Amino acid sequence: MKVGLPSALVNPYYITFWRTFFQELGLEVVETGQTTKELLNKGVRCAVPDICVPIKIYTGHVVELLEQGVDWVYIPRFVSIRKGDSFCPKFLGLPDMLRATVPGLEERLLTHHIHSETDNIASRENYWQIGKRFSDRPERIRAAIRRGAEKWREFRNLCCLDGYHCDTANEAVLKAANLKRPKHSIRIGVLGYVYNVYDHFISMNIINRLDKLGAAAVTFEMLKSSQVEKQLQQFSKTLFWTFSNKLLAGAYSFLEDPKIDGLIHVTAFGCGPDSFLGKWLELDADHFEKPLLTIRVDEHTGENHLQTRVEAFVDLIARQKRARECAG
Repeated sequence: MKVGLPSALVNPYYITFWRTFFQELGLEVVETGQTTKELLNKGVRCAVPDICVPIKIYTGHVVELLEQGVDWVYIPRFVSIRKGDSFCPKFLGLPDMLRATVPGLEERLLTHHIHSETDNIASRENYWQIGKRFSDRPERIRAAIRRGAEKWREFRNLCCLDGYHCDTANEAVLKAANLKRPKHSIRIGVLGYVYNVYDHFISMNIINRLDKLGAAAVTFEMLKSSQVEKQLQQFSKTLFWTFSNKLLAGAYSFLEDPKIDGLIHVTAFGCGPDSFLGKWLELDADHFEKPLLTIRVDEHTGENHLQTRVEAFVDLIARQKRARECAG
């Protein structure tokens, strides 16, 4: 039996857990890989017109899995992974929205609620009923959850303790590979939801672009949960949305860190939560006197436009660093 995992939205953050969990239950896992123009077009044809590009892309990945003939397409309903927060309404309604717009999904949709007070979603409450659909042995379900949690913790340690990006950490967990991290004198905080930053089609592979320009990208998932909570405690009221609060904490961590030379905010056109966060960043980047570049993307964004802006931004930071070194 095959279960399909769409390689979009929060997949980069949880794929190590999901892949291991389903494999331990005896299922063959099918993943769609990186987004292409063809996948996006499949999503655009099915998705509602005014939805943001990450949802259009996710829809395309779902269509691709159905065309590959998987038995199940796993689309969880994310409610919260932080106490008091909620996910964007598009996440809350994702299974229902796709059920209504993607032909043939209804009978192959595998879904459930995910509600947790921390990033670690590997709990009996979240996954016991899913496990029972594929195994009648409680010990096997417990082992699948436990083994998946171990792999996910390994992934998180590579991110927040060793400073690796999601893509690199996921590959290391999958292949038990030795990691090499380039050293650059320029460090840029890249702020964006994992489904914007790590989808190479949306971000146009911005992390690798920065690497080629001699700049290291630092992302919010490299922060420990304790660092996130410490940053959020300074606000009398935070945002409503889980990942928006994580980006907010990441932004202030980067703004206060003298080793971070500038910030790039990657956001999707039409994203409601980012309309709040983006303005907040603009105001406080000026206060901390750190350069901020906002990259707003949709399905029509051109690669040359992005390349030019990123090159100019890195060049600006390099000039500022040289000027400070000469003055000092």
